[in-house]
Amino acid sequence: MTTTHTLAVPGGTLYYEVRGSGPVLVLTASPMDARIFEPLAELLARDRTVVTHDPRGINRSRLDDPDGPSTPELRADDLAALLDALGAEQADVVGSSGGAVAGLALVARHPGRVRTLVAHEPPLLTLLPDAAEQAAATEALVETFHRDGLGAAMVAFLGQAGWDDGDEAGQGDGALGGDDGGAGPGPGEPSAQDVADGSRFFAHEILPTTRYAPDVAALTDGTARVVVGVGEGSERLVTHPTSWALARLLGTAPISFPGDHHGFATHPEEFAEVLGDLLAHAAV
Repeated sequence: MTTTHTLAVPGGTLYYEVRGSGPVLVLTASPMDARIFEPLAELLARDRTVVTHDPRGINRSRLDDPDGPSTPELRADDLAALLDALGAEQADVVGSSGGAVAGLALVARHPGRVRTLVAHEPPLLTLLPDAAEQAAATEALVETFHRDGLGAAMVAFLGQAGWDDGDEAGQGDGALGGDDGGAGPGPGEPSAQDVADGSRFFAHEILPTTRYAPDVAALTDGTARVVVGVGEGSERLVTHPTSWALARLLGTAPISFPGDHHGFATHPEEFAEVLGDLLAHAAV
């Protein structure tokens, strides 16, 4: 059974869902909302309390100021607030993409709240050898969005990220185009909400997320186990070298997960199996 909830946080209201019972596991992404985790959450809820949510300003998580910021630090504080609302002193966290960056900020800003963080393909462009060029390209994406609109920015974004096929890149990515759950756009066409969420991504999320510099000392102080995850099919994506770069900083090797950047959505059963084994053997 899935229950839905809202939670007041500074500057807005978060929408979240709770499934199952047992140890708390939070699944978080950004800019994607809770929908992308539904198949995986159902599988994991067999023996865990699984929490999914829409990140601030996305879909059902509304901000008092629609143009309010969405930084990894703010999203980390939102995750801590969710744990407080659940009465959970600690939880395991799986963050993907921008959610992985928020998870890293959560470990650093709220010591002791995370048992194991699985940071799946964080787009930490600051860690790449060509970080300056990557930063300039990302700033150009934002300029393209403001000048030419969401469609043009998305095409440029997919190219920079390394996707060969835009349709493949959008699979399961509710925030950037896909199923709106009702009448309206046809299959594969973005709904009005998808357009709003994609626009917010370019206007308010992509720069602070990709500019984030992880606090390596906080991530390696022993208060949490931090595992970097990378998709088996992500070699061509920019999140592949960023994941490996983070793992090297932490003195570890990435854990291979099925699929690519969206492996948790396209291969939920296989992903759940790898994740379940990893969490069962947590050392913290």
